Amino acid sequence: MNESSTLGRGLAAALAAYVMWGLLPLYFRALHAVPPLELVGWRVLFTVPVCFVIISFRKQWPDVRAALASRHVLGLLVLSALLIGSNWLIFVIAINNGHVLATSLGYYINPLINVVLGTVFLGERLSRVQWAAVALAGAGIALLLGGALDTLAVALSLAFTFAFYGFVRKKAPVGAVPGLTIETVLLVVPALVIVWLGAISPAGSALLIGGHETPLLIASGVATAIPLLLFAVAARSMPLSTLGFVQFLSPTLSFILGLTVFGESLDSTRLACFALIWSAIGLYSWDMLKRAR
Repeated sequence: MNESSTLGRGLAAALAAYVMWGLLPLYFRALHAVPPLELVGWRVLFTVPVCFVIISFRKQWPDVRAALASRHVLGLLVLSALLIGSNWLIFVIAINNGHVLATSLGYYINPLINVVLGTVFLGERLSRVQWAAVALAGAGIALLLGGALDTLAVALSLAFTFAFYGFVRKKAPVGAVPGLTIETVLLVVPALVIVWLGAISPAGSALLIGGHETPLLIASGVATAIPLLLFAVAARSMPLSTLGFVQFLSPTLSFILGLTVFGESLDSTRLACFALIWSAIGLYSWDMLKRAR
């Protein structure tokens, strides 16, 4: 496969992954009748067999065994499992409570927090332009302190849990799908406890609600694993600088959904915050593209 076809394949995979992630608010809003904690429990349980199928198809079981054999790697994956489980729960709660714009803001902020983490913990250096972008993002976040604390709490909790998840996974030498497989297996016991508690509750198990909820719950494993697999393909097939631009498709779709489908209002404070964040992203991306050239 030549370079142009490899890049095209990677771009198609990246677009598919980020479109799926951007449309997730619609998916989980359709499951609003399911308690968030139980929804995450079922999501974990139904993701495990999908990961097993993908791992078998890609013949990556040796990677899984190698990660499990290393105490250091396993310890990092325990931490990353807790972070991604927390991120999933916060996301579902936010969607069910009508905070789609806040989730969008969180994933806009996330790459900029990654930059700060790289500077503080990995010794990476930022240019003046990049520091200016971080300062703009900080100003946008500070605006929310004045009158949108609910948005601020959701956005920062999502951004920080996912940023630290990415940071921990960067330190763990294991591929995307083998890593997700181990993470979900580590979460199986608490997930089983959660769904068992749901089953013995007066409302009964969410899996038995019927209607569209049952098939959507079962399909949540596919909705979790497939975008990550596509992302793994994209990451191997295209430059990270290009992938960095495509990642903003996901929060942009969520932003549009929040305004249109979910009918959320965008007051002057939130609008100013988004404007500063978008300016920060534009400035940072321009500097990154200039350096890549």
